Amino acid sequence: MTKFGKKGVLMVNLGTPDSPNRKDVRRYLTQFLMDGRVIDYPFLIRSLLVKGIIAPFRSGSSSKLYKELWTKEGSPLKVYGERLIKSVREQLGEDYVVELAMRYQNPSMESALKKLLQAQVSEIIVFPLFPQYASATTGSVHEEVMRLLTKEEAIPNVTLINSYYDYAPMIEVFVENAKQFNLEEYDHILFSYHGLPQRQLKKADACGNYCLKQENCCRTISAVNQFCYSAQCHATTQAIVNKLNLKEEQYTTCFQSRLGPEKWAQPYTSEIIETQSKKGAKKLLVFSPAFVADCLETIVEIGTEYQEEFEKMGGEHVDLVPSLNDNPKWISAVADLIRTY
Repeated sequence: MTKFGKKGVLMVNLGTPDSPNRKDVRRYLTQFLMDGRVIDYPFLIRSLLVKGIIAPFRSGSSSKLYKELWTKEGSPLKVYGERLIKSVREQLGEDYVVELAMRYQNPSMESALKKLLQAQVSEIIVFPLFPQYASATTGSVHEEVMRLLTKEEAIPNVTLINSYYDYAPMIEVFVENAKQFNLEEYDHILFSYHGLPQRQLKKADACGNYCLKQENCCRTISAVNQFCYSAQCHATTQAIVNKLNLKEEQYTTCFQSRLGPEKWAQPYTSEIIETQSKKGAKKLLVFSPAFVADCLETIVEIGTEYQEEFEKMGGEHVDLVPSLNDNPKWISAVADLIRTY
């Protein structure tokens, strides 16, 4: 079938407040946490929890963290996103129209989709900037794209990218970044991914008879757990450690950023840091391969907060392996991956 027009690419990251001021942070937290795929409670409970407790009280402390993170150019997540888009456009050339969007706040997904439709693209490739699939991230992006497109009379062909957790060119960039450090100097290496409630891990198990039913169920990825966030995280770790020739006792896959009292994906990064400190560890190296750009969770949570906690426990250094950011090899990897669709 003959296709007219260019290919459209919608690249989506999680989002960031428009500024580090408390008002903007509160608006961002409200939109983010009111997403039913992020906090998957019934609407009324979610609304009372988010609008009545979390956003009003957490916005103050979060605002302070964002002020610590903010640069002259703005939020690093958005800055790196804009650089990525500019370079990917250059590499893909005139046959593509590429737009950046944030799932929450700006640039909005609605405005970015309108730009693609106004460019009369023949198809749209939706590229979530999350290597591992989770309902709360990639799933939410896909749902919002479909919701927005249902408003249109003419809907072009749409390709939804699910995940690319072991995409070899991406793995190579993480490996290259790690080689800036002398790995032998570190007492332990952590692969710290953003956390997810165990409840949501179980919901992704379509048959309901595998997830968390046995020890280490996420260590090997297969047809039965191919969409499991934790299993994909472990697969990313495995791809990196294979390239670095790390022994099993040298590293741990763990999860950070949990919220609330319920159980989340384990082990927790904070507990691994504590365990290593009790063993006498002085230097830890941390990867954060759930993020393609350094952001609050890497720069502040790992680089500052975990460093301070580790020092209190008697440790010395928590070093962060830089994310993919605007690395030229990452930009080329993204362009190459888009071309395959």
